[in-house]
Amino acid sequence: MKVVSVILLAIIITISVSSCKKDTFITSKNASLSLSSDTLYFDTVFTTTGSVTGAFKIFNNNNQKLLLSNVQLMGGANSFFKLNLDGLPGTSFNNQTIDANDSLYGYVSVSIKATNEDTFFIRRDSIRITYNGDTTWLQLVAYGHNANFIKTTEIKNDTTWTNKLPIVLLGDVTVDSGKTLTIQKGTKVYANAKASLIIKGTLNAVGDTTNRITFRCDRLDAPYNSFPGSWPGIYFTASSSNNFMQYCTILNGYNGVSVIGPTTTSTPVLTLDKCIISNIYNIAVGAASSSINATNCLITNSASNINITEGGTYTFDQCSVVSYDNSYVSHTNPVVSISNTDSYNILYPLSCTFNNSILYGLSSLVTNEVVFAKTVTSANVSFNNILYKNKVDIAPYVKLNFFCQVNVIPQFSNIDLSNLFFDFRPANTGSNPILKAGATTNLLTDLDGHPRPATKPDLGCYQLAQ
Repeated sequence: MKVVSVILLAIIITISVSSCKKDTFITSKNASLSLSSDTLYFDTVFTTTGSVTGAFKIFNNNNQKLLLSNVQLMGGANSFFKLNLDGLPGTSFNNQTIDANDSLYGYVSVSIKATNEDTFFIRRDSIRITYNGDTTWLQLVAYGHNANFIKTTEIKNDTTWTNKLPIVLLGDVTVDSGKTLTIQKGTKVYANAKASLIIKGTLNAVGDTTNRITFRCDRLDAPYNSFPGSWPGIYFTASSSNNFMQYCTILNGYNGVSVIGPTTTSTPVLTLDKCIISNIYNIAVGAASSSINATNCLITNSASNINITEGGTYTFDQCSVVSYDNSYVSHTNPVVSISNTDSYNILYPLSCTFNNSILYGLSSLVTNEVVFAKTVTSANVSFNNILYKNKVDIAPYVKLNFFCQVNVIPQFSNIDLSNLFFDFRPANTGSNPILKAGATTNLLTDLDGHPRPATKPDLGCYQLAQ
């Protein structure tokens, strides 16, 4: 009994000593302190718009409390950076306590004033943390860029956006009927969450192989820079005509391009050449009773890649229309949906042709990647040398030539779902059904600008480099 009492007393004393120790402060200069990172980076902050908040943690790795004598933003009140420590804003904080084996949260945001620089520039500061006569540092680094900021506006005259500075749309920008917006090659257009580009007149956006025109959201900090649905997209209204987009990339929109209404000329309402439309939350290419001519286009990883309603006239030539279900975009609809009716079941004329293209998707929710309204049997739809995936027979709806391949898996260069990396160029394997499977074409360069043979080209927007 005495032995048990002694053991219990020893345990009580040990717990008491341990508890008291945790309530005392460690004063040694060798106290262990660490940071979640030695540097906080802020990627491409547009001047005057500010950034998201970056977070860091200060860890007390000791079995006793640690007193931080001072935490200071070295640039003070004039710094481009703003510091918040444990919920309180300021530039200098004294006598901050961190419990044993605990941590303290800090938050940093940055706002950069406009300069005369027309290239990327860097702004730096640091946070000094002093404790027990020792010092550690957290470095702050922001990459800044000036930009042309455009608030909600109507463009009432022919206008050109140059590539000297990025264009940042802060609200809806509308091009009036009869007016043309020209965008120079290499221009980067960034749109915030409420900023659509609405074309009532004409859009002329022409890049080249090394100077693509980019449309995307204005959030460039990870992970927000990869989120779909981050801005509304580009909309062409019924009064719009003769729109031409070449070497353009459209990313992260709620929709990609949406075309509504007929054109009064034989020229398509929208021509897409060597364009990439990717990571779209809803519909990448949508059209209602309109006309589109798309060549050498990559339309990929969207909830719905191509959605056509109310008929119209459409050609998709040497296009890769492909979606893989991933952690950013749920591929929940067919890659191609075609209808020649509206919500009132009124019939419209429809002519739709796909040539030398890939129509493929991978998702547990979608078994038929090409879907037609029943009324399309009375319309003119043709598939020529197409690789597509479908569980049901589409022959009643489509004129299929003898060189179409159904439910054959295309072999792409690199599809890495875990790292969200997608290279849709054809893999160089002897069994790849994409290779040399196309009909004779007059499109003698591919999406990359590489040469394509006139006879037996590869399917899709990319030609295997020789």
